[in-house]
Amino acid sequence: MQETKSSSHPSGLTTQLDAQIIYNSPFNDLLYRAHGIHRANFDPNAVQMSRLLSVKTGGCAEDCGYCSQSAHYPTGLKASKLMEVERVLAEARKAKECGATRYCMGAAWRSPKDRDMDAIIAMVEGVRALGMETCMTLGMLTPQQSARLADAGLDYYNHNIDTSERFYSEIITTRSFADRLETLANVREAGIKVCAGGILGMGETVEDRISMLVTLANLPTPPESVPINMLIPIPGSRFANAQPIDPIDFVRTVALARILMPTSYVRLSAGRTDMSDETQALCFFAGANSIFVGETLLTADNPGEDQDAALFRRLGLNAQQLERPE
Repeated sequence: MQETKSSSHPSGLTTQLDAQIIYNSPFNDLLYRAHGIHRANFDPNAVQMSRLLSVKTGGCAEDCGYCSQSAHYPTGLKASKLMEVERVLAEARKAKECGATRYCMGAAWRSPKDRDMDAIIAMVEGVRALGMETCMTLGMLTPQQSARLADAGLDYYNHNIDTSERFYSEIITTRSFADRLETLANVREAGIKVCAGGILGMGETVEDRISMLVTLANLPTPPESVPINMLIPIPGSRFANAQPIDPIDFVRTVALARILMPTSYVRLSAGRTDMSDETQALCFFAGANSIFVGETLLTADNPGEDQDAALFRRLGLNAQQLERPE
């Protein structure tokens, strides 16, 4: 296989059939193609280090079946109020000292209330002043809220589509797939970069996983950052007893994401605690080039810095340095 270019958007829309053919190609051919595209667009041995902080935990009105923070399920998580700005900035300083270049802040809301926006804006401005990239995930946004975040200098907004449009109602009923896309459009229109991906292992089919990536790749502008999460079964949640996804299937999905979205960061997000070093190594070869560092992801466990540093040494990987225009 000599060709490394993808036929995906913006040069042309990707069809479900095209993506399925790529996904189902022999594993070695799939990884060879994905790695070639990755190497053509990124330093293959550099990984972006992001840190995620829950600035408002629990009590969410949405019924996302995978989430520990939904008020609809007895997960045992206690709801908290929005953190004070200075406490968030103190955590951001620690993250920077540990090598993180992007700071992601998440709040368990269906959508932010206008009364909370001043504090959110102060968090964005404060983290940017530290010289870090900023990312927020706050639920659904209006055009006005998106514009305020853009004016504050927010770099990225995370709003995952989670799965395919077909399977969406099986995991969430309190909002629609179209609601997700509308927020992504509002964010993009405001001039904020988009971070959008999904979760694997919720009982969806392979075709659902492919459809999710095709939807993202065919947006007017594909997301600059694509988190690929492995479901962490949360006791008390709807998917507490979900069957784990096969690691090879997971790697195939990462490779397809890289092929369909050649210049996007593909992030190994939730679930790395249940991935072997070998699975992570294959994901990095297939085009994953971003991870969350730290011992927690919002409310779930994550490998600590020592464990990640050891893996990076074994693989000869290094932390990507942030380059901001002067």
